[in-house]
Order: sequence, then C-alpha cells, then structure tokens
Amino acid sequence: MQLPYLNAINILISAEIGVLHKIAAEFEGNFERAWNSPALKKFLPKDGSVQAKINPQKEYARVLDTGLQIITLNDPAYPPSLKNVADRPFLLYIKGNADILNNLCFGIVGTRNPTDYGRRATPVIAEGIAKAGFTIVSGLAMGIDGMAHQTAVKNKLPTIAVLGGGINDNSIVQQNQALSKDIIKTGGAIISEYSLNVHGHKQSFPQRNRIISGLSKGILVVEADEKSGSLITARCALDQNRDVFAVPGSIFSPRSQGPNNLIRAGAKLVASASDILTDYNIQYNLFKPVVAPANELEKKILKSIGHETVTLDQIIRQTERPTREVVSCLMDMELESKVKNLGNNKFCLYT
Repeated sequence: MQLPYLNAINILISAEIGVLHKIAAEFEGNFERAWNSPALKKFLPKDGSVQAKINPQKEYARVLDTGLQIITLNDPAYPPSLKNVADRPFLLYIKGNADILNNLCFGIVGTRNPTDYGRRATPVIAEGIAKAGFTIVSGLAMGIDGMAHQTAVKNKLPTIAVLGGGINDNSIVQQNQALSKDIIKTGGAIISEYSLNVHGHKQSFPQRNRIISGLSKGILVVEADEKSGSLITARCALDQNRDVFAVPGSIFSPRSQGPNNLIRAGAKLVASASDILTDYNIQYNLFKPVVAPANELEKKILKSIGHETVTLDQIIRQTERPTREVVSCLMDMELESKVKNLGNNKFCLYT
C-alpha cells in the first residue's frame, strides 16, 4: 500500500509545491521504493535526519484515527476542477464529505478584520450563492472566510474549508473550532495538502489559496486591504482562468482598497448575489419578504435602523422607550431574523 509512504514523504517535504510530482515521476509512482531509496534525499530538505524518526505505518494510522482520508491526483475522487490547475496538489487530506469536491463551487474570501459593512455584505451574498446551488469554498480564517462558512452552515448547506496547515484542532484558530465541527455535521468537508500537526505559516496560507480558487468557478473578494492574502487568491484565480468578482466599498476605508483596485483592474462589481448568478445564467429567486413589525415598538425600531448600521443608544434615543424594553424587543427581533446584532451594540436589518 503506497499511502503510508506517500504521507511520510509529504511530512518530510511539508507539501512543497511540485515535489511530490517529481518524486512520483522519478520512482514511477512507487512511494515505498522512494522511501527506501537513497535517491530520495535529493528531493528533501538538507536536514535528512528527520526521516529516521518517522514510522510510515504509525503516521498513517494517526491519519486514519483522526478520521481523514487521502486522495491523490490519480484517484477517481480527485476533483476535476483542481486537476486542471498547473500547480495542483498531488494529494489532499479530507475530513468529511469528499463527494462535494466535485460540486459546482464558488470561493468567498476577505479580511480577517471586517468592518460592519463587510459583516453585513458577506452573509447576504453568500446565502444567495449557496441557495442557488454553489458550494461555498473558503479558508476557515477569522472574519470574511468564517462568515461565508457560517452562512452555509446556518442554511444547512455544505461548504468546503481549505486549511493552510494540518487538519487537526490545533491548526484551526480557536474561534473556528466549533465551526469546523458544524461544517462536517452539515455534509461539508475540511481539506488540506499538509500532513497532521503542520501549523500554518507565512508561506502555507498563500499556497493554500491556489486550492480555494482552483476548486471554484469564480472568486469573490468582499473586503481586503491593499496588500492582502485575499488578493493572492484573486491572482491565483486569474492565473487559473477563473472569474474574479469584488464588492465595492468606501474610498475612505482601508478594507475596501483591495476590492476597489480589483474592480479598477477589471474584476466584476458585485452588489448582490444576483450579479454573480446572472453572470452564470443561473436563475434563482432571491426575493425576501418585507419585515412586518409585530407591535408599535418593533415598528419604531425598524424605522430607526432603516438601511444603516446603528447603535443601541441611537435606537433608544429615536424610539424614546426605556432601555430594558428596547433591549428585550431587539432580542425577540433577532430570534425572528428581523434584525442582526453585529456586536459592540450595533444593529442592522436582517437582509
């Protein structure tokens, strides 16, 4: 069986792009022979002493115990969209539903520190895309990535998270560990080309971005600084002949400089999910019913919010009602998906 040796070699090379392809060619796909050959050293980092500490069978048993499967470029389950990418990964570690890698996918990426605008825009657009039949792909990072996954999970739809490290809890940011479990529960998948216990580093995140774009028919950048990893994903998408979309933003917001520059360079402007779906000739009813207030206070709250983001203090002032009463009403409206709490006592309509 080749997989234990393939996994062991991948540990040594830390998934460096192209190396497994070269080893496969050199040893005619026989990774057991490669592992036991002195000629393997020319493909490895200079410190080859690590190899003696690795037991291929034990390491592979750990992979299976973690609930992962490995698929290779030669496996029928390998996603066709990724197979056509020039620097495609030779292998993928997968936790969850591997079948969805063959779905029609769309990538959504952005800053780890979104503004209220980004926190509002991401779920609205992601929900429309996901409900229309796309499987959302992103990087399970904080901010825009996490919100894109959360939107799919909330709607009980599968989503694919691509990691820049190994698929185990300590390679996923603490805040998204619960989300990673929800992704699996809702029929999604978490994938990586890195072996277990590899922590994300400066090079690994840009490297994983080519997989996000490679799986996807198109990429949407919601918010990103002028120099951002999300823009690396956009460049990967262009190199892979994928579509690039961007949400425009304020000229005064640093988080909008990346998307605005992409639009200036030819990316397609997105103001709603319909802009993406229309581009792909996909018809889907994105109409949302008008929110009906249940009482006079709800009516005043909805009027005070309008189409902006407002603070709790502003709502209290404009409704002229006691704080306790307003807070209680807002909690009920959240549960009924009439308003959304953006955190820090900021609210907007649930669009």
